[in-house]
Amino acid sequence: MFIFTILGFLIIIAVLVDAFETIILPRRVNRRIRFARIFYRSFWRLWIKEKKLFKSSNKIKGYLGVFGPLSLIILISIWAIALIFAFALVNFGTQIELSPHNTRDFITYFNLSGATFFPVGLPDTYPVKELGKFIGIIESGIGFAFLAMVIGYLPVLYQGFSRREVSINLLDSRAGSPPNALYLLQHLSNNEITVELKPLLEKWEQWCAELLETHLSYPVLAYYRSQHDDQSWVAALLMILDASTLVLASKNHKLHSYAKSTFAIARHASADLTQAFFLKPHAPHQERLSKQDLTKIRKILHDSDFSLKDGKYAEEKLVMLRKLYEPNMQALSDYFHMPITTFIIKGDIEETWRKDI
Repeated sequence: MFIFTILGFLIIIAVLVDAFETIILPRRVNRRIRFARIFYRSFWRLWIKEKKLFKSSNKIKGYLGVFGPLSLIILISIWAIALIFAFALVNFGTQIELSPHNTRDFITYFNLSGATFFPVGLPDTYPVKELGKFIGIIESGIGFAFLAMVIGYLPVLYQGFSRREVSINLLDSRAGSPPNALYLLQHLSNNEITVELKPLLEKWEQWCAELLETHLSYPVLAYYRSQHDDQSWVAALLMILDASTLVLASKNHKLHSYAKSTFAIARHASADLTQAFFLKPHAPHQERLSKQDLTKIRKILHDSDFSLKDGKYAEEKLVMLRKLYEPNMQALSDYFHMPITTFIIKGDIEETWRKDI
């Protein structure tokens, strides 16, 4: 029977370590073998396979949007059940004496463990000897700590989600939906407010830093989808990278230093998030900037403050910078099923607030 006690202690330690690394530890854990990581990857693969049950694109988007919150509830429930099961194994292995009925089957110990972990006062048995009481005190303490940890975790998680979405929503009136870098630069040029790009680059730099910090500390946030169909954190990050790239290839030297800083942190975010989810970067499925598209961009931006440099310099600069982030962004897009766009989007780009009128 002693083997059950050892197994119970091992499960308790494993669950507590996994919960600590997922909820409390403010840094990325590089170890591949982690229950939370295995759970999310396996559950997500199973979840996206079932989307074929829905024919409507709106229903598919709604179905995918449920995954983040639902997976979090399931993971927390699995932790709780595993701890209850583990303490039941410990009691069963040590054959703790119970009163008033000295029944020592596993079901009785499991019911006692559940009532101790969640103090609801339902069981009609309780431990008699000191060892059983001591184990009960430890389990009760872990139960309270677990509840407090979850209560403290959820507000932090949703605060991070809210901060992310506010900046994404603000992109709509400037970059459209889905967000597009060329549309943004056109919009600023047509309205003669190109000076607004400097503070925007600074805000995006801050947003990318927060995205990197929150999504590495709380990876479940990456599965949370934006409220509007044409928006996502992947599309927003790509737009920031594209916009920074176009500015760096332009003649507007006043903004080069700001664009360089924004590009650096945005590219850093794309690379680290790709590694955090153990994704393999690969080339985009379609050419995002063909020579014909580059010619169109030159014409569109020719008379603006963001006109591209003459000759092959701009083309070479664009090619070099795009190689640094496009493979990462395509990997993130494929894994999270959040579409990315080309530099020139076929069809009209419309701002969401106009669609609601």
